[in-house]
Parts: sequence; C-alpha cells; structure tokens
Amino acid sequence: MATIAVIGVGRVGSAVARTALKAGYDVHVSGSGTADDIALLAEIIMPGARPMGTADAVLDADIVIVAVPLNKYTSVDPSLLEGKVVIDVMNYWAPIDGEISEFEQDAATSSEVVSRHFAGSRVVKTLNHIGYHDLEEHAIAAGAPGRRALAVASDDEPAARLVMEMIDRFGFDAAYAGPLRTGRVLQPGTEIFNGAFSKAELEHELTLQPASQA
Repeated sequence: MATIAVIGVGRVGSAVARTALKAGYDVHVSGSGTADDIALLAEIIMPGARPMGTADAVLDADIVIVAVPLNKYTSVDPSLLEGKVVIDVMNYWAPIDGEISEFEQDAATSSEVVSRHFAGSRVVKTLNHIGYHDLEEHAIAAGAPGRRALAVASDDEPAARLVMEMIDRFGFDAAYAGPLRTGRVLQPGTEIFNGAFSKAELEHELTLQPASQA
C-alpha cells in the first residue's frame, strides 16, 4: 500500500487526508507539535490516519503533501523531505492572508518560491485550485460522466506523473500543465482557480494561457 504524508491538519490537510484514505492510501498526518497533540483530532476528523511527528510521518512516504499556512512553510525542515515527491497545495492570496514580502517582491510563481526552500525535493503544484470541500464532494470514479479535472505542474515530469496517478485515485482526471512556472495559471484570481473543468476543457484552458505564463 502506498503511503501519503500530510503535513498540516487544518481544513485543507484534513480533507486531503480523508480523500487519500478513501482512495486506499496509508496516511500519516503531522502538525506543528507532537503526535499526541493531534491524536484526538485525527481520531475524530481523519479516522484511519496515523498521527506522527513530521520526521516519522514523512520517513517512508511515497508522496508528501505540504498543507500548512503559506506564511509557515519555512517551518517545515527541508532536510526531512530530501528526495521526496512534495506536493505544494498552498496559495499566496494577499487579500485574504495579508502581504508576504517574499511573494510580493519575487516575479516567480508561489510554488517556485516554495521550491527554493525544498530545494532537494521533487516539488509538484496541484490541489490548490479546488476547495477542500469540493475535493471530497466532487470525486467520482474514472470514466464517469462529468468527472472534474485538476492540473499538475512540476519541473520533475516523473514526479508529476506519480502525482497524476494519485489525482486519478482521488477521483479526478489529471492534466499536466508543464513546469512549475506554469503554476501561475493555477493561482488565485485565474480562470482555472475560479472554475471547474473536465479534462478536455482544462487542457484547452491551459493552451489559452500566454506564453510568458505557460
């Protein structure tokens, strides 16, 4: 059984953990404290997930999902994620979270900025352009009419393909957007962020993006 580690047990992290459990993954979850600190939370809202300290949670994980508030991403020790496939589900959304200088002053996409912190990891951008409630409510079997698609961006194409398999198991079609810089079209305020698309529609939407973005 493949293992997914979810770092962050807020609404997004909890929804991802439940979705992964339903998809048949072994799920480890960690928060900012010890395993005991989140044990009751895990038992109540993520039954089946194993609460652990972050180092233990990611140790044998095939995929690590970072779902902490964006202003706390540097609190995750990058050495723990060396060589790991790491999914960035975070968004920089100044009207909601306030301005963060490193994202305001850098022309790179938010995931490119995040990837510098996790420089030894295989960073993938996805799951940021679907609401945590929709992640659970919109999931349907492969081939079902009206199946929603999610985009995946990464500079590491094999890592992207692994994550696309995960997306399919989660109950969604997956579309490869390209390198991390294309993650700009998945960020808040974009058509893709604001909408819900089939795979054909999403792939078409990706072709409409300016060359400077995609």
